[in-house]
Amino acid sequence: MDKVSQLLDLLKLERLENYLFRGQSKSIGSKRVFGGQVLAQSLSAAMETVPEDRFVHSLHAYFILPGDIHKPIVFEVDPIRDGGSFTTRRVVAIQNGRAIFNMSASFQLKQEGFEHQEQMPVVTPPDDLMNWQEMVAKYGTNMPDNFKKFLTWDRPLEFRPVENPFEVEKTNKRNIWLRPKGKMPSDVRKNNLVLAYASDYNLLTTSLLPHGQLANFPDLTVASLDHAMWFHRPVVMNDWLLYHTDSPSASGARGFTRGSIFDKSGCLIASVAQEGLIRPKRH
Repeated sequence: MDKVSQLLDLLKLERLENYLFRGQSKSIGSKRVFGGQVLAQSLSAAMETVPEDRFVHSLHAYFILPGDIHKPIVFEVDPIRDGGSFTTRRVVAIQNGRAIFNMSASFQLKQEGFEHQEQMPVVTPPDDLMNWQEMVAKYGTNMPDNFKKFLTWDRPLEFRPVENPFEVEKTNKRNIWLRPKGKMPSDVRKNNLVLAYASDYNLLTTSLLPHGQLANFPDLTVASLDHAMWFHRPVVMNDWLLYHTDSPSASGARGFTRGSIFDKSGCLIASVAQEGLIRPKRH
């Protein structure tokens, strides 16, 4: 089974009751549950309670407590509204009797209307770039150990940064190409789940770039606080997607970052926004 198929299995939840589900976790190199995983699993739970002809167009979520990687997560869905065009769901993810995450998601019937989008940035194409593992092979002797561990972890996604992450410049923008490791099915919902999962990578850390802090994770506390996502157009993730991120502000020990996800042809697929805790550790 390829890596993306394993991810889709992870995002398929066990149904306990009509609006109650249970899921497991898999590490991406951290002792905590990856935020993108609980986000995508919560969306998966909501999808299971929504008619098949309605597709997610937005979600808004809060990360409340760190998740325990070794314990299952229970997802409780509240069927708030089933309207003529839109369906609304609220999901609470629970561990040890406490909420660790909550999310509201809105689903819509397919409808036609006005169309416009911003243009994709002109960047180096993915075929001319190294992925994370190739970067470790080339630059490994000059990398911090924490970076090596993070980059060499076996993930369901492949990443190819446009900018070299080990030559941190004081900029507030970053571009990275991504694609699943394996063949994605054509099912729109499954692609939206993997897209939601991927959206939490490389996002909050963009807010560290203006401060030259990317390689200093042992000296920092970094944690996602909230996450919003808008799904503009359907996509089958069997080719590269460009994740363009920028951080317009950091203040009050919080960094704010926005993201735009484009397919290789330049079509804007989704938009993301996130705020997270970023501060020096108190030794």
